[in-house]
Formats: sequence, C-alpha cells, structure tokens
Amino acid sequence: MKPVKETDLDLAFRFFNEIGIIAQLSNTRFEQQMPLGMNRSQFRVLNWFTRVDDQASPGRLAKAMEVTKGAITNTLKKLEAKGLVEISPDVNSGRQKIVRMTATGRLARDAAIAAAAPQLTLIFEAMKVEELGKLIPELEKIRKVLDESRY
Repeated sequence: MKPVKETDLDLAFRFFNEIGIIAQLSNTRFEQQMPLGMNRSQFRVLNWFTRVDDQASPGRLAKAMEVTKGAITNTLKKLEAKGLVEISPDVNSGRQKIVRMTATGRLARDAAIAAAAPQLTLIFEAMKVEELGKLIPELEKIRKVLDESRY
C-alpha cells in the first residue's frame, strides 16, 4: 500500500464518521416504523434475500451480516415465528439448513420500506433527488471495496 497523507486520513475519517452518524439516526427512525415488530437485524436478513439470493445457509447469512452463528440463529427463529422465512433441512447435507424468505417476508420487507417513506422524504427537503442519485454509485464503490476486503 502506498503512503497516505495525514490530511487524507482525516478526510476519510470524517467521511466514515458522517456515514456512521447517518446510519445511527436513520436506523433508529427506520426501526420505529417497521411492521410486525421487526427490528433492524430482521429487516437486514429480508433485504439480503431481496438483493443477493433467494436462499442461504444460516452460516452464509451470519457471514454476510457479520454476526455470530448464535445471533443469526436468534434472528432467524424470530423471522420464522412471524412466517417471514422458512428454514428446512439442506437435502445436500445432513446437518445444514437452508433459509428462504416467504412471500409474507417479501411483503413485510416492502411494507417496512413503505412505512419509512415519510422519513426518507425529509432528505428531499435538504437535497435534490438527482444529487442523491449521483452519490449512490460512489457509495457503492466504497461498499464493494469494503465488502471484498472482508474475505
């Protein structure tokens, strides 16, 4: 790795600090609006199924969420009790399980996003939709770098 100037490190810290604060503020408001008593961890699992794959082992989900197997097991049990995911034995493995989001889970995920709409529209009082749209590809680049460096 090439050397980085201290002022550049300060800039990077400020950038990620702002993202962290935004995440905290938005997650708290978002969780208050979620249907079915869902919490952020449960929503993240449902959202993962929408974005990434239609099925996964609990281990794969734990790795994707960067949580312990115990934490993901707890989250999955709660989602299963609400009918938002199905957990079944993996036919290719005697010990593993496969998790799939149900149609009800997809509806709950969509309802959570719809319920957050009033909070999300607050952003448009501060910036134009086009400005927000321009930030997304740049944030995706950063997410991909961080995501790929996990492994």
